[in-house]
Amino acid sequence: MAGPVIVITGSSQGIGAAIARLFAAEVRGARLALVARGERNLRAVAAACGKFGATAAPFVCDVADEAQVVAMAAAVIRRFGAPDVLINNAGHFAASPFCGMSTAQFDGLIAANLRSVFLVSRAFVPAMVRRGRGDVFNMSSVAGLAGMSGGAGYCAAKFGVTGLSEVMRAELRSKGVRVCCVCPGATVSPSWAGSGVRARRMMPAEDVARAFLDVFRLSRRTVVETIVLRPQLGDL
Repeated sequence: MAGPVIVITGSSQGIGAAIARLFAAEVRGARLALVARGERNLRAVAAACGKFGATAAPFVCDVADEAQVVAMAAAVIRRFGAPDVLINNAGHFAASPFCGMSTAQFDGLIAANLRSVFLVSRAFVPAMVRRGRGDVFNMSSVAGLAGMSGGAGYCAAKFGVTGLSEVMRAELRSKGVRVCCVCPGATVSPSWAGSGVRARRMMPAEDVARAFLDVFRLSRRTVVETIVLRPQLGDL
């Protein structure tokens, strides 16, 4: 039987790819729309999901670009129909001190981490509202809960995701759409490549992915508003 339609942005690597593989493995009949800019990696993740019996298709898109998001959403709906689950995972991290950050760097981080959530949600959420059911997960960060040195653009963007999630939840709870904001700390992913931080100090991407699936499986009578995940050894 056909299972839920799940849209995952930023699913070509890292946490997004881990989420895709886990939903493919454990949600019967899952239909996965995998969204990212890198087609080669997307196809590899789609193939891995297919081995679990899921139907997975890549959709190449820069989710900070409005026209591309509109075209991607139309393609997803043609292929699978409206989504049951939207996971706004796409994002980008770059450190820069406040006084040394250029306007272009700041704008780029806002676009990748916050504008993308707005654009993709606006493209898919109205269909959830019309159906009276849906799940939205917005990927924030512990950097969206407390400021950190060198995080002027990234923290501003992730604080924005946290706030946008609260607004969406307030407006959508009566429409049958649950909104969960996920705030992980340091996680093994390409974002940390070359940082010098050992993997044992960070969380496995698979653990973060598990949180998404566990929340999705709760009864419709329950909403998890915010999840905070931190490495056992503490923040870096």
